[in-house]
Amino acid sequence: MFRLISGIRGPSGFGSASTAEHVTQGIDAANLTAIITGGASGIGLETTRVLASRNAHVIIAARNMEAANQAKQLILKDSENARVDVLKLDLSSLKSVKAFADNFIALNLPLNILINNAGIMFCPYQLSEDGIEIQFATNHLGHFYLTNLLLDKMKETAKCTGVEGRIVNLSSVAHIHPYKRGIRFEKINDKSRYDDKRAYGQSKLANILHANELSRHLKAEGVNITANAVHPGLIMTNLFKHTGFFMKMLKFFSSCILWKNVPQGAATTCYVAVHPSLKGVSGKYFSDCNESKPSRMARDEVLAKKLWEFSNKLVNAAQNS
Repeated sequence: MFRLISGIRGPSGFGSASTAEHVTQGIDAANLTAIITGGASGIGLETTRVLASRNAHVIIAARNMEAANQAKQLILKDSENARVDVLKLDLSSLKSVKAFADNFIALNLPLNILINNAGIMFCPYQLSEDGIEIQFATNHLGHFYLTNLLLDKMKETAKCTGVEGRIVNLSSVAHIHPYKRGIRFEKINDKSRYDDKRAYGQSKLANILHANELSRHLKAEGVNITANAVHPGLIMTNLFKHTGFFMKMLKFFSSCILWKNVPQGAATTCYVAVHPSLKGVSGKYFSDCNESKPSRMARDEVLAKKLWEFSNKLVNAAQNS
């Protein structure tokens, strides 16, 4: 907490006050292609802008195509040579996730970086079109399925180019506040005891568990791809649209010590995605551009394996329905 408030740099040389531009200074990403889910707004847009400014080819994966195209034009206005493309993706729909993956693979592009950034927060109870609680479906399951569909392309790219692939899951400090046992495997869609805050915490816990288990799979295969999770910090973006007055008041009274601006919020994502000092680092959790220790549940390998199997079952069930 002291480091967050003070902005003092950690072992990486960066801290809570560092921006995405700062942590990527001097990095030439011209040989990298990245997909950023939710790259049309908030910290996703800043991540897109900064990686594109470092010469990476960035694909914005977004549900709102109008916003995505506006984001692209905004980036091109500042840098006419930026390589930015947009593809439609609705993470709450496994059908849309499959269509996105098929459309991307059809472009015959390499894929070095996958940033699972998009998310929703504190939503009223709702089921996705696949019949899954909406926060779990969007924040975790959609990204889980997307990652699986793109993994062969990432493996192929890493093998052919010799360049390390990187997968970054955006989690949150909210992962420390899930339901009592972490993931409600048997009651994932239980409306009677639905709690919007704990459901969000559950989905963010799942993001870390997914990255950790994926990292173990990749290491076992000897694949040149890393998987890590990050906490971007508290940033007032559209994620807070369901929290209304309470979060605005919280920000008002704590803005000087707890909240980051968008360039600072995108820093940890960009650091983990492209910084050369993290070559070979996998299965870790980062906050304020430094490795951090997540909750006990987030480090539970048994829970991570159970989530992996559970997620595969949900995806298979949706495909067969």
